[in-house]
Amino acid sequence: MKLIISILALSLISEFVARADDEEAEVRATIQTFYKNFNEGFTAPADYATEDWNHINPTGGRTQGSEAVLNRVREVHRTFLKGAKETIESMDVRFAGNSVAVGTVTSVSSPFVSPGGTKHDVQHGIRTFVIVKRGDRWLIVQDHSTTITAPPPR
Repeated sequence: MKLIISILALSLISEFVARADDEEAEVRATIQTFYKNFNEGFTAPADYATEDWNHINPTGGRTQGSEAVLNRVREVHRTFLKGAKETIESMDVRFAGNSVAVGTVTSVSSPFVSPGGTKHDVQHGIRTFVIVKRGDRWLIVQDHSTTITAPPPR
């Protein structure tokens, strides 16, 4: 009897671990789709985000709602970020519950010139995503991007 209970318990644990791995892979795929769209100038639909998506850019600007976010990031990618690419260096995913995950990505971007004429060489950034499960899909509900700067000399 103990053997049967042990086998059943191991089976349930294995199923739980496999399901958790699948969920994490789905969250990672959602984030990777965001970066693919970034690298294509956000020309594709944002089917990886919720309708109430909130986006906070590296300078602290906030745009709310998927349509408004797409309009803003497309405008930026048609102008000073035209052709800019961002490559994921690392990604970690944590689950805050059964239907909420937080993804943290460090990345490196290609050089660009900002609207004021400032030249930016390769930059490192960190972006936090809040991803929610809606139905059977994981979708971005919030992202916040920050440029990583070197600490000031002491």
